[in-house]
Amino acid sequence: MAKKIKIFDTTLRDGEQSPGCSMNLKEKIEMAQQLERLNVDIIEAGFAAASTGDLHSIQEISKNIKNCVITSLARANKEDIDKAWESLKYATHPRIHVFIATSPIHMEYKLKLTPEQVISTAVEMVSYAKLYCNDIEFSAEDATRSNVDFLAEIFDKVIKAGATTINIPDTVGYTTPDEYYNFLTEIIEKCPSLKTIDISVHCHNDLGLGVANSLAALRAGATQIECTVNGIGERAGNAALEEIVMVLNTRKDIYGFETNIDAKQIMRSSNLLTRITGVKVQPNKAIVGANAFAHESGIHQHGVLSNKETYEIMTPESIGLDTNKLVLGKHSGRHAFNDKLKQLGYELTKEELDIAFAKFKDLADKKKDVFDKDIDALVSRQKIEVPQTFELQKYVINSGNIITSTATVTMVKEGSVIEEVAVGEGPIYASFKAIEKIVGKELELDDFSLSSITEGEDALGDAVIRLKENDHIYVGRGLSTDIIEASIKAYINAVNKIMFEQNN
Repeated sequence: MAKKIKIFDTTLRDGEQSPGCSMNLKEKIEMAQQLERLNVDIIEAGFAAASTGDLHSIQEISKNIKNCVITSLARANKEDIDKAWESLKYATHPRIHVFIATSPIHMEYKLKLTPEQVISTAVEMVSYAKLYCNDIEFSAEDATRSNVDFLAEIFDKVIKAGATTINIPDTVGYTTPDEYYNFLTEIIEKCPSLKTIDISVHCHNDLGLGVANSLAALRAGATQIECTVNGIGERAGNAALEEIVMVLNTRKDIYGFETNIDAKQIMRSSNLLTRITGVKVQPNKAIVGANAFAHESGIHQHGVLSNKETYEIMTPESIGLDTNKLVLGKHSGRHAFNDKLKQLGYELTKEELDIAFAKFKDLADKKKDVFDKDIDALVSRQKIEVPQTFELQKYVINSGNIITSTATVTMVKEGSVIEEVAVGEGPIYASFKAIEKIVGKELELDDFSLSSITEGEDALGDAVIRLKENDHIYVGRGLSTDIIEASIKAYINAVNKIMFEQNN
């Protein structure tokens, strides 16, 4: 029987620390619920001591998620651990994740503690966390640049103090697969008590070796992998969850390990994270990239048409891709629409279904063919929308190559209709300036992109806006078959997120 490996997902903690990847509360809850559908074993929901908002979001995730362990990160001090427990007190399966740096450079320059003081602090804080709950993970930050004998000693002592999982991370992405294997093997030999608990690894991707190092760790005896969807995270990111899972699924003959992951939820998880953060994966990204199952070469196309296994080592269906279009149109009823949503993995309330069906009918009037991707984009965006302080009522554009573009935008705020006119270099820029006048803010446009959800002249346009205010990035999304309307909706969505954050 294959050995079962636990998947510890830190998309909501380490992943959210990526520049431009911050999420609001509704987005975090929606992502956590998708991680639960993906069937990860542990969700690291955040770092409670980082902010009141982080603490509150972990609490709300704890209330909503019942089938996964929920953990909160904490430095090795009582204040952090107290806040971690406050954030986890509603969790069905809580875990406190305590960490302290163990490398000479970190101990001397960051902590300004002697090795003896670090061991003493680690033992004391694990014992303190144990007073709150039984499930305690201990991490040795910058482990791969730490002394093996020192790690063996500190791990032995924190295990005796109550740690149930030991994380041996490659915090700065410094190690290599063979080196990591030998390093972990030596630690386990010098600390036999590690064989009595879960050994976890958390590999960063600074040298592009995050996944390779994680797999080497499994061969050395690790039983838990810490990773993120799409590999997002600090600097160059983390080991990618989808790559680890599909390597283990595809090459069972080499590794012989299994996970609890529902691989058919991989693509949906990747797409949801992309829609929330506005950060797309590169087309040639393994597993979830747009080109991962594309074949352009004539030789490749001929081979795939003859037998898919000639050039596909796994099927698109195995990660939840469905190339079949949605056979629904403007005459389709609610029952058929709801059946299709269930096939896509959505369970909507009556109110949510009413809204989604109205959006679908509106789209079906504009598009000749409606695809699964269109429906997925409509519904997943609906699930993470914030309250609409400003709503678009109408807009009028005057534009051409011999006149200055003018935009008249009419919006509704708390029942009041507000209309403004602005000019700009092109219709989209003019529209943005009109919205700024209505909102009464001069906003910094950090980034703007347009792409199509599917193929064809009537494809649904997906606009992504990144607005910057007070050094915080707000991502807005807009969907429409009209790219100007999609852009306006995206800008208003980002503005509504700013208002939502400031009012909560």
